[in-house]
Amino acid sequence: MKNHPLKLLIATLLCGVFFLPAKAGANAPEKKNIGLQMYSLRGDIGKKAENIDAIISAIGKMGYKYVETASYSNGRIYGLTPAEFKAKLQAAGLFALSCHTSRRLAANPADTNWEEVWQWWDQCIAAHKAAGMKYIIVPSMPKQPSQADLQIYCDYYNKIGEKCAAAGLRFGYHNHAYEFEHKLPGGVTMYEYMLQHTDPDKVFFEMDVYWTVMGRHSPVALFKKYPGRFLVLHIKDERELGESGMVGFDAIFKNLAAAGTKHLIVEVEKYSLPPIDSVRVSLDYLNAAPFVKADYSAL
Repeated sequence: MKNHPLKLLIATLLCGVFFLPAKAGANAPEKKNIGLQMYSLRGDIGKKAENIDAIISAIGKMGYKYVETASYSNGRIYGLTPAEFKAKLQAAGLFALSCHTSRRLAANPADTNWEEVWQWWDQCIAAHKAAGMKYIIVPSMPKQPSQADLQIYCDYYNKIGEKCAAAGLRFGYHNHAYEFEHKLPGGVTMYEYMLQHTDPDKVFFEMDVYWTVMGRHSPVALFKKYPGRFLVLHIKDERELGESGMVGFDAIFKNLAAAGTKHLIVEVEKYSLPPIDSVRVSLDYLNAAPFVKADYSAL
């Protein structure tokens, strides 16, 4: 794969010196407490009911401990009832930690039909709780042109966080690069405004470390500026983990105490290998990396 000089420079500046561990599979690395975002295997899952069984089995066999889902509709997860989905995971030695799902507001947020929105969330929260999940995470949101509109979303997220807490769950937000690239009048980024205007007791942030770096921000600097806000991390690279050298994983992992991170979730969106092999070698990379601890959940 060709090098990306600009991206390499950005990663070096933002994350510090990066380290590439031994080749995947060398010296039988230990199996660490790491999960997989199932969106990584979206093409293999497809729309055939039997595919989900094979994928869940493969995820368990390669050594992942839990999953994060990316398919919810009308009370069902990957077309299954919460109980059915939970049982399939348990049979493979897995559990569902979290999900990506969302209900966006009206194009003009002030015009939102809130009764419909809250009915949707009540069903969503109940379904994911029944599937045994701990976290519900919004994967993205529209760019907001004004501070007033973004504040409506911040208030919205605080309210969802309250609803999740009442059900014994927690609520979070997952970023892409545009939350750093898009700035409100006055120069503050969407992402930092959201960090500053959501309640830490109600909303956590699932930082996607790759998209943060591509947004020209330092994950480590954000950990230190907003300690404890990043309960879950998406561990991602341009393709397979460690393949590009664009993300300073060693610096990120050395600063997880400041981040407040308890859970690591691998996501692969682009591939140099067949997707099932891509997620396997990405897990091998983390299992072999000396700077990645076996478990962060008790910290």
